[in-house]
Amino acid sequence: MTPRPAGPPDGGWGWVVAATGFAVNGLSYGLLRSLGLALPDLAEHFDRSAQETAWVSALALAVQQAASPVGSALSTRWGARPVVMVGGVLTSLGFVCSAFARSLAHVYLGLGLLAGSGWALAFAPALGTLSRYFSRRRVLAVGLALTGNGASSLLLAPALQFLLDTFGWRGALLLLGALTLHLTPCGALLRPLTLPGDPPAPPRGPLAALGLGLFTHRAFSVFALGTALVGGGYFVPYVHLAPHALDRGLAGYGAALVVAVAAVGDAGARLVCGWLADQGWVPLPRLLAVFGALTGLGLLVVGLGGWGGPLLAAAGAYGLSAGSYAPLVFGVLPGLVGLGGVVQATGLVMMLMSLGGLLGPPLSGFLRDETGDFTASFLVCGSFILAGSFIYTGLPRALPSCRPASPPATPPPEMGELLPVPVPQVALLSPAGPRSTLDATC
Repeated sequence: MTPRPAGPPDGGWGWVVAATGFAVNGLSYGLLRSLGLALPDLAEHFDRSAQETAWVSALALAVQQAASPVGSALSTRWGARPVVMVGGVLTSLGFVCSAFARSLAHVYLGLGLLAGSGWALAFAPALGTLSRYFSRRRVLAVGLALTGNGASSLLLAPALQFLLDTFGWRGALLLLGALTLHLTPCGALLRPLTLPGDPPAPPRGPLAALGLGLFTHRAFSVFALGTALVGGGYFVPYVHLAPHALDRGLAGYGAALVVAVAAVGDAGARLVCGWLADQGWVPLPRLLAVFGALTGLGLLVVGLGGWGGPLLAAAGAYGLSAGSYAPLVFGVLPGLVGLGGVVQATGLVMMLMSLGGLLGPPLSGFLRDETGDFTASFLVCGSFILAGSFIYTGLPRALPSCRPASPPATPPPEMGELLPVPVPQVALLSPAGPRSTLDATC
C-alpha cells in the first residue's frame, strides 16, 4: 500500500531512500569520475587521440543527463521503483557489451548510449524521490546521498587501477558491469510516497510529462541558464583529472591518489554544506552562487597546479568547493517548483547540465591535443563555471538587499514560491523555517 502522510515524513524510511541515493550516485557519477583512468588504455589499444577517447565519458555523461527528463517522466507515470530497476539492467549491459568492443565506436555505443541511458533511468528518479521524503532536513539528506560520488571515487579509483593492471581494460569493464547491476536492488527500496498537492492523475502529453512548463517561470529559467554554463566545466575533472595528473609526471597510482583526494574533499563537503544549508542562516540561492564561483576558481587552481604536493592540494580544494555546490543544485529545486514538480525538475536539471557536459570534456581533450597539456583545458572550463555562477546572482535572494524586511509566514512544504499560488516570495529555499527568512529588501 502507498503511504499517505500529511507531509514529508522528514525521516523514517526516508533515510533508507537516502542510503539508496548514496548507492545510486556512487554507481553512476562516482564510477564515471574514476573511469578516466581507463581512457589512456583505450587510446593506446585503438590508436586514438585524447580528444577521441574523451568522447566515451562525454557521451555517457551527456546521454545520462539529456535523457534524465525521460527517466523523470517514466517515474511520474509508473513510479520510481521499476524505472530505476530497469536502469540498473541497462547500465550493466552497457559495460558488459563494451568489454567485447572491437572498435572505439562500439565503446561509444556501450558506455555512451546504453550505460548512459541506464544511468538516466536511475539517477533522477532516485534523487527526486529522496527530495519528496524530506522538508526541514532536505539539503542534508540530499548531501548525504550525493556523498556516494566521493566515497565511490575514493574506493573505485585505486580499485579500477588495480583491475586495469591485473585484467586489462576488457576485464575491468566486465567486472564493472557486474558491479553496476546492483542498481537494480537499489531501485526496489524506493517506496512510493503520496503527498498533499500531488496531481490526482499523471500528466498527459509529452510536454507536460517532461515538465517543460517550468521554463515559463523566470527564476527557473535563470537557474537553468546558469546550470547549463556550469555543466560546461563541472564534469571535466571527472574525465581528465587523472590524465592531467599523469601528464604532470605522476604514476598510475599517483594519479589515482589525486582523484581520491578530490573525492574525499568532495564527500566531506557535501555533508557539511548540507547541514549548513539546512540551518537557514544564508539563503540557498546565495550559497549556490558562492560555492559555484569557488568551484570555478578551484578548477583554475588545478590547471595551474604543479607536480606532487601542489597538485594534491589543488585537487583537494576543488573537491571541497565542488562538493559544496552539488547538494545546493538539487536542494534549491523544491523551493523553486514545489514538491509536486521536483522529480521532473531534477530530470530537467540533469538535461541542462548535459548541454555543457557534452561540450566540456571533448573541448578539454582538443585543447590538450593542441597545447600538449591540460592547463588551458582547466582554465577554460573553470571560466564556464564562473560565468554560470554569475548568472545565479539573478535568482531571488541570491544577493543581499538594502534594508531589513519582516519575515512572512512560511508556505506549506509541498509548494514552491514560483508556482502560481499566493506564496510570499521571501520564503524561497529556507527549509529551516521562518527564522531563516530574515533578509533585506529595497
